[in-house]
Amino acid sequence: MYTSDWDEPNRGSPLSLTPWVRRLLVANAAVYLLQLTVFMGSWFGETFAFSPSTALTQPWTFVSYMFVHNGFLHIAFNMLMLFFFGPAVEERMGSTSFARYYMLCGLGGAAFSFLINIVIPVRPFVGASAAVFGVALAFAMHWPNLRIFIFPIPVAIKAKWLIIGLVTFDLVMALSRANDGVARFAHLGGFLMGFLYFKGLPLMADRATRSQPTERPVKVLVHPSAAEENAGEEQTPSIPPKTSPMDEVDLLLDKIVEHGMDSLTPEERKLLAERSEELRGN
Repeated sequence: MYTSDWDEPNRGSPLSLTPWVRRLLVANAAVYLLQLTVFMGSWFGETFAFSPSTALTQPWTFVSYMFVHNGFLHIAFNMLMLFFFGPAVEERMGSTSFARYYMLCGLGGAAFSFLINIVIPVRPFVGASAAVFGVALAFAMHWPNLRIFIFPIPVAIKAKWLIIGLVTFDLVMALSRANDGVARFAHLGGFLMGFLYFKGLPLMADRATRSQPTERPVKVLVHPSAAEENAGEEQTPSIPPKTSPMDEVDLLLDKIVEHGMDSLTPEERKLLAERSEELRGN
């Protein structure tokens, strides 16, 4: 699926699956199988599809639509994207954060369509595309320069250009009101929610730093529990003395993504805020 000379995701086998990617693949496949064998008929789609006009009276559809598909090609495309992009993203974010992020992007697709329906009529839709496109965005955020081969394009494309191309295409098709049966606004909502998720991490860190009371200095990049156990011992900071401000910010953001905001020590919160100010000033 991809080759690169840059920061490549650490995956053992190309066919390896992480826990939540496996669960999501099985859940979507199981629902599709039930559609084909047990829950046949239009009533199933009408009950679990997301329709902006009836969303408030059927609130479960904000979630249920993500696990229903219109046909084999529909589910195959979505699950292939999840299969290729999902494991690397889950390994990078951590399973709990990945599952939360996946659902947020799916909810973002429904919420954005609900709001757009106030201005432009949006027809009922199903599919995991909003959530899966959010996962693809996360992949590009973590590995923007990774080159990806997309059939039938003969040359590899950097992940960031692939995502920009997908967003642009969906935006143009949505604004042109193309009647192709694809939930373009749901795709855009998934992208938007993913983008806000990643852009909100530095802001969350900055707010937490401003509200944090001054405490005894703690060594950089030491987990709070480790700091308490070794309070009287000399510790070596994990960030090298000559690390650039951007590298320090990247290390701290990686820690937030993997372990959450609570894993940052007061000193790390302060450092993140200072480095953010320095980078904004440059």
